[in-house]
Amino acid sequence: MKFMRIGTRPDNFYTQQAVRTTLSDLPSDLTICVNNVTYLLHKFPLLPKCGLLQRLCSDSSRFCVELHDIPGGEDAFELCAKFCYGVTIDLSAHNFVQAISAAKFLQMTESVDKGNFVSKLEAFFNSCILQGWKDSIVTLHTTGTLPEWSENLGIIRKCIDSIVDKIVTPPSKVRWSYTYTRQGYARKKAGPPKDWWTEDIAKLDIDLFRCIINSVKLSNKLPPQLIGEALHVYSCLWLPKSSSRLDPETSTTATVNKKKRQLLETIISMIPEDKGSVSTGFLLRLLSLAKLLRVSTVMEAQLIKKCSLQLEDATPNDLLLLSSIDLVKAVVDSFMIRWTGPNDLVTKVGQVVDSYLQIVARDANMPLHKLVSLAKALPRPQHDNLYKAINIYLKEHPKTTKEEKKQLCSVIDCQKLSAEVCAHVVKNSRLPLRMVVQALFFEQDGKPTATNESKLQTQPYNRHKSNRQVGSGEESSVVHSTRQKVQPESKHKSRRKKVVENGREILMESRNTGIQTGEVETGEARGEAVVARHGGGRQALVASHGGGGGRQALVASHGGGGVLRMVTCRWKETIFEDG
Repeated sequence: MKFMRIGTRPDNFYTQQAVRTTLSDLPSDLTICVNNVTYLLHKFPLLPKCGLLQRLCSDSSRFCVELHDIPGGEDAFELCAKFCYGVTIDLSAHNFVQAISAAKFLQMTESVDKGNFVSKLEAFFNSCILQGWKDSIVTLHTTGTLPEWSENLGIIRKCIDSIVDKIVTPPSKVRWSYTYTRQGYARKKAGPPKDWWTEDIAKLDIDLFRCIINSVKLSNKLPPQLIGEALHVYSCLWLPKSSSRLDPETSTTATVNKKKRQLLETIISMIPEDKGSVSTGFLLRLLSLAKLLRVSTVMEAQLIKKCSLQLEDATPNDLLLLSSIDLVKAVVDSFMIRWTGPNDLVTKVGQVVDSYLQIVARDANMPLHKLVSLAKALPRPQHDNLYKAINIYLKEHPKTTKEEKKQLCSVIDCQKLSAEVCAHVVKNSRLPLRMVVQALFFEQDGKPTATNESKLQTQPYNRHKSNRQVGSGEESSVVHSTRQKVQPESKHKSRRKKVVENGREILMESRNTGIQTGEVETGEARGEAVVARHGGGRQALVASHGGGGGRQALVASHGGGGVLRMVTCRWKETIFEDG
């Protein structure tokens, strides 16, 4: 950074008994009070250069002057006093604003004395400060101590213009020093990076930063991605990086959080409208902070919309930046409202959401209804990843009730499971038996052909549930009412394994004759079974026990009909009968 040195005499100002004075053979004839500091000085060096002191000391009897309202206080006044005495002083971007404001206040202009302090300061400002990059940044930063004086003297506007001119300069023509501490960057001969300017301006106050960004936008010389990068760097410096950095709400922190909220709202308002100008992860982080800092509803809705417009670019870790699963649901809902295609877009979002569900499913405090709500928020062409999330939840929450398991598994469509996942479902003891039986069909039958799908859709049972939900509605309540008391877990698993193994053999035989699905209810029908008819005989396999002695059976009957049916029956014993 550049500086200007004025004067040749050594510094002879010193403090004696809380009074500032100079080494001189002449006694002091002028007392000047600035705030809490008293100066014992002389009229002959000060009055010829200070128009204000000339006016105040026009009465020769007056020896004491109070200058409590001088901009910059005692430090700025002392710079002006030393200039009058010819003492060596160093001027730089750090003290320029204070010096020129005080000099203007004391009327140290060319009309009072040729070569006066103001003219020298203006020359330094125009030839050195405005020509430098960091000099302009530092000077603009120091205007915060004297905003009114800086605005009136045109310092702020001139500094901003100088900074913007350098920002829009092609990187290949950048010849000044700058700050760039990003990880993974090594200075190369190719020149500075396109965002070389972002870290230096991030040190400014938000109002000054906003003025620079708006001026850069109006120039139309930089892509919106660079504007977004500047906003990202600024927010990383001034906003908390996570909710854990926020102080609890108290009377002391209320003012601090209010300033953070205003800062956040200003940053949000500056985000370019262009899609992709900022990363999805950055938007989600801002949304999480917006919720915690309680920004306005309008601002929160605006941010949710921005997040949803580029949700397909998010990663599971990006979604974890949000403070709650409710916010993720809000963003997904906003995405679905605006989504009109293509299908691969919603598929990509579905994969991200399913991966996120697999992570949050491990949370011991995750409410089941919120997990289900998010899972149902968007369609998916395949449900393998969704099944993995549900399986993780059941594994991490062993106390999940049967009804809760049914509710959780209702989001799975077995027709959208791969053969490998169907095989895992059949062996999964955590799932409701109905889902296992349903998966058993698709495991043995493979992926249904278009003809089979149309047949399946024409049957009453599938029209009722489309094979999506297992165990719900009126049929579920009937089965539940006929089941017997739950057997010990080891016995239940053994019976379940036998059901699956025998069911698989029956279904393998039935596939050779063609399969249909339907619903039959005869006699004292109270349970549920799968039936395949093969001629004169039939086989029945006990699937589960219900209340009142009823049992569910997986039944395969051999005959010419070749029809696989869902029927409800009441048996007191396991059935293996002919005819």
